[in-house]
Amino acid sequence: MISNIKKLEKFDKKAITWMRENGDLLGRISLFIIFFWFGILKVFLLSPAGPLVSDLLKVTFLNFIEPNTFQSLFGLFECVIGIMVLMPKLERITFLILLFHLFTTVMPLWLLPAYAWDGFFVPSLIGQYIIKNVALLTLGIILFSHLKPMTKTHSILGEEDIK
Repeated sequence: MISNIKKLEKFDKKAITWMRENGDLLGRISLFIIFFWFGILKVFLLSPAGPLVSDLLKVTFLNFIEPNTFQSLFGLFECVIGIMVLMPKLERITFLILLFHLFTTVMPLWLLPAYAWDGFFVPSLIGQYIIKNVALLTLGIILFSHLKPMTKTHSILGEEDIK
């Protein structure tokens, strides 16, 4: 019994060490995949979010832009965010852009409720897709939480706060 506990403790320590050593990289790769993949689908007008984007344009100040053009440009913007996530020196800028992006992507929750909700506090499939962005924002917060404050670096570029 004691040897099984020791084995479990040894495994636990190795697993936690591995996660600490690789978590940031895996988080960055995950965000890159999500943003680049979903973005490239929009660039080539293959995204199932196309009708939502078109209808969102109609209810916002951007209704002067042709929906397919906007969708392609927004997809390119998402691809750029995905690439920036992989660049540690751009973390501070990337996080600000990520915040802006996630704000724009949650707008359908209140601007297009018919898309987002099946009932009171019952998100549709599209609503669930939108709400999952909270997890992406949280991952961004975790990844970028190790930055030194600008008051210490005097730079807008990211610089890690080595512990």
